[in-house]
Amino acid sequence: MKRTRILIALLAAASAPAQELAPVTSKALSRTVDLPGEFLPFQSVEIHAKLRGYVDRMLVDRGSVVKQGQLLAEITAPEMKSQLAEAESKVLAATSDRLQAEAQLAAAQSTFDRLEAAAKTPGAISGNEVVQAQKQVDAAKALVESKRQAGAALEAAVRAQRDLEAYLRITAPFDGVVTDRLVHPGALVGPSADPVMLVIQEIAHLRLVVAVPEEDIGGIAHGASVEFRVPAYPDRVYSGTVARASHTLDPKTRTMPVELDVFNRDGALSPGMYPAVKWPVRRSKPSLFVPKTSVVSTTERTFVIRNRDGHAEWVNVAKGVADGDFIEVSGSLQTGDKVVRRATDEIREGTPLHP
Repeated sequence: MKRTRILIALLAAASAPAQELAPVTSKALSRTVDLPGEFLPFQSVEIHAKLRGYVDRMLVDRGSVVKQGQLLAEITAPEMKSQLAEAESKVLAATSDRLQAEAQLAAAQSTFDRLEAAAKTPGAISGNEVVQAQKQVDAAKALVESKRQAGAALEAAVRAQRDLEAYLRITAPFDGVVTDRLVHPGALVGPSADPVMLVIQEIAHLRLVVAVPEEDIGGIAHGASVEFRVPAYPDRVYSGTVARASHTLDPKTRTMPVELDVFNRDGALSPGMYPAVKWPVRRSKPSLFVPKTSVVSTTERTFVIRNRDGHAEWVNVAKGVADGDFIEVSGSLQTGDKVVRRATDEIREGTPLHP
C-alpha cells in the first residue's frame, strides 16, 4: 500500500507541467516623457509715474529694445518748477537772515570785548554792564545758530525737490524689450491717475516653466540639460538648464512647477510660447524588472509568483513603467529572485514548482 501511494505521487509530479522561471533584474531607469511647458520672461515690470504730471515725450514704442538706464519718456509738471523756485527763494532769504545775525553777533562781540578791556581799570565800567554785554553775545550766537539750522533745512528741501525732478525722466530698469505701450504725449500720469505707461520684459533670458507629475519629481536634477522644441521652429532642438523648483505640489493637478533657464540669444523664442519638453525621468536608485507575463492582476491584488524552495509564493507588487518586454515592479523582491515567467492565478500559493 505504501509503495502504491509513493508511485501515485511520483506519477502526479511527473505529469505536472514545468514552469519556466525568469530572474528579477535590477537596472537604472532612465527615460524621457513629453511634458508641456510655458515660457515666461525672466524679468517683467510695469512702468508707472511716481509724480503727477503730463507726458511730454515718449521715446520708445512696442518692440523697442532698451538698455538699462535708457531714457524712455519725459513728464512735465509745471507746478514742480514753481515749488522749486519758491524753495530756492526761501534759501536765499534764510542766507540773508543768517548773515544779518552774524553781523549782530560781531557787533555784540566787539562791544563786549571793549567793555571787558575797560573793566580792567577800577571804577571805569560797572560789572553789570559787562554781564549785560556777555548776555547779548550769547543771544546773538543762539540767533546765528538757529538761522544756520533753518538755512540747512531749507537747503535739504531744495535738494529733495531736485531729486524729485529726476522722476520726471522715466528710464529702463534693466535690458529688455518694450512689450506694451499704453500712454501717449498729453496723457495725465501719476499716483492718482495710475495708468501703466510701459511694460518691459527681459526676453534674452527666459524662464521655461514645466509642470512635472508627482511620480517624476524624484528625478529632478538641478543643473541638468533638458531638450525641447517649439511649434514655430519644429526643425530646431533647444535646451535649457534645470534651475529652480517650487518644492510644492499643485493640489488640483498633482504637479510641481519646475523652472529652466533658457538663454534666447537670437530672440527666436518669446514669452507665452508652449514648447514640448523631453523631460528626463530618473530614479534615485536602480529599479527591479520582471517579464510582463510574470505579473498577475486580479480584482483583489497584483502579484508575481516567486520560487521559494521549490514552491510557489505569491508576492504583491506595484507596477511601474514598461521597458520593452519587461516592466518595473516594486515589492518584497530582490535582485536574483526567480519568478514564474508565464504566471496565472491557477498556480496556487504553495504549489510545487517544476522549473
